[in-house]
Amino acid sequence: MGAAFFYHLTRRPLEATLPMLLGKAREAGWRVAVRGVDPARMDWLDEKLWLGPEEAFLPHGQATAPHAARQPVLLTTATDCPNDPHCLMSIDGAPVAAEEVQRLDRVCVLFDGNDESAVQVARGQWKVLTDAGVSAQYWSEASGRWEKKAEK
Repeated sequence: MGAAFFYHLTRRPLEATLPMLLGKAREAGWRVAVRGVDPARMDWLDEKLWLGPEEAFLPHGQATAPHAARQPVLLTTATDCPNDPHCLMSIDGAPVAAEEVQRLDRVCVLFDGNDESAVQVARGQWKVLTDAGVSAQYWSEASGRWEKKAEK
């Protein structure tokens, strides 16, 4: 059974934090699905991941492209994940079901702490998941480094 880790982004934007978390997931040998809600935003994220430093290259692709099932990191707006991930990273308030958390090794929910509506969505996700018995951790970078602030 997996756990949900909530990442409250306040100092670094998604395009800086996501590659770091993806790198750690890949180091663990995990296949990852990154789920968003807007196809244009996923295109933007795809481009950002391609522009990263060569030594930190993250092999990835979009679910709408050929060979989606073979991608170690798959960018998608759908709830089905053809790459059979070990880890799901939810961005921009993309939905996460308790059953997914229990089936996967890890679910990461990344949300912009400078956007009050994003904070409210994340709080709602925390409540729904923990009420369903999901193990969850809340991480904040407010101090300048990532610190675990809560666990349930």
